[in-house]
Amino acid sequence: MNIEGPKPCPREERDVDMKASTSNEGFCDTDAIDPGAARRLRWKIDLRVYPILFVVYGLSFLDRINISNARIQGLTEELELYGNRYNVALFVYFIPYILLEVPSNMIIKRVRPSWYLSGLMFGWGVVNMSMGFVKTYAELVVLRFLLGTLEAGVLPGIIYLTSMYYKRHDFQVRMSSFFCSVVVAGAFGGLLAYAIADLDGQRNIRAWRWIFIIEGAATAFTALVAVFLIVDWPSQARFLTNEEKSLLSRILAQDNGDKARMDTLNKQAYRLIFSDWKIWLGSLIYLGVGVTGYSLVFFLPTILFEFGWKARDAQVHSIPIYAVTAVAMIVVGWLSDRCKHRYGFIMLGCILATVGFGLLLGQEGLSRDAKYGALFITSVGGYIGPPMALAWLSNNVSGHWKRAFASSIQVTVGNIIGVVASNIFLDREAPKYPTGYGVGLGFIWLGGIAATALFVGLLIENRKRDAGERDFRLHQPPEEVRNMGDDHPSFRFTL
Repeated sequence: MNIEGPKPCPREERDVDMKASTSNEGFCDTDAIDPGAARRLRWKIDLRVYPILFVVYGLSFLDRINISNARIQGLTEELELYGNRYNVALFVYFIPYILLEVPSNMIIKRVRPSWYLSGLMFGWGVVNMSMGFVKTYAELVVLRFLLGTLEAGVLPGIIYLTSMYYKRHDFQVRMSSFFCSVVVAGAFGGLLAYAIADLDGQRNIRAWRWIFIIEGAATAFTALVAVFLIVDWPSQARFLTNEEKSLLSRILAQDNGDKARMDTLNKQAYRLIFSDWKIWLGSLIYLGVGVTGYSLVFFLPTILFEFGWKARDAQVHSIPIYAVTAVAMIVVGWLSDRCKHRYGFIMLGCILATVGFGLLLGQEGLSRDAKYGALFITSVGGYIGPPMALAWLSNNVSGHWKRAFASSIQVTVGNIIGVVASNIFLDREAPKYPTGYGVGLGFIWLGGIAATALFVGLLIENRKRDAGERDFRLHQPPEEVRNMGDDHPSFRFTL
């Protein structure tokens, strides 16, 4: 029986309007949340938040990787992408992509996400379309650099935005489902490239050029619609009533604890952000487990081509790999949320990827079907890890500014792997690609070791907080206590 009486209504960590009335003005009982109302609100948010973001990031990834489809449709010969030129065209994208992710999240915090993300989307669509008209290798490299500049803020911005709408253990299955946009983009890219091959020579334009033109134009057009569909911060969300905003505020405060806030970006906040070992280990996890996904989307058509399929058949044979991977990602994400656990599922991905890479490294004597099967195992193992790493870190940081910096730092560090993945599949090593598969295997276990370190560290920290060994932090000045985010002793970490 609750005899404490009404509790002060939690201040909104997530920028939610708190104007809904309560029986005692300024007070509400955070325990008295109607499960039915919470479930209906969650479904409403699901249907409004993720569908358009799924499309946005799917098109972002498609426009990033369609160069791999163009490569086997005539791009290499026409622009003379021999030697390491193709690899350079891949990794130059990541230079601005890596450098601009933290500044981008500092911008999106201060503006409407719908305007910001749709504006970026229109820009990169135009750039991608322009790649269909390049005449030289140098022009291609410049446009790839611009593409990375415009896409830099998309993923960290989406992670930051969506994390403001969900409880921690409702987030993983949604993040995994959202990340399926990556594999859907890969599958759709292969299917579209297969269809576009029939346009080769139409209006004197080669098939590889049509790939860039058609996909870039589709992105730019979608951006004009997306500005009306992408949600803004909860306090700005026009699809929520004031009562629903208040309910969302109470649900999130109950999940995270209203005391673990970071609403002011000052010297103390910077110190807590950049000295947080969780952010750096979480970034290392994403760096390690991300190599498989990047290397496959950039080189899967080429790998399948080397297996002996013709160019169009190679495009088609990539689709089942992506389809199976997408199903596996959703299932594992759902299980992770049900178990309220992340670490074990990341390690499952490491083990599966190890089996797949092992078969590919020892492919001598294996049939084409066996090697094809190994790609399924590698893809599933490699793709279930990245969304898990993103959600795990997001679960374990609290406060507006802490989340903004954590997600952008993680994606910044993690996307260094794009530079690595762009350069490990070497033409001279075809068709066995020992460097590509070997480096992929090594990085997977770099992520696995970092995940183990984070798991142990969080376990120890939770036990210290349970024992009151972090309560000394409450003796700091009140303004510092109110702005320490997840350093607050009341916060508990997700394992």
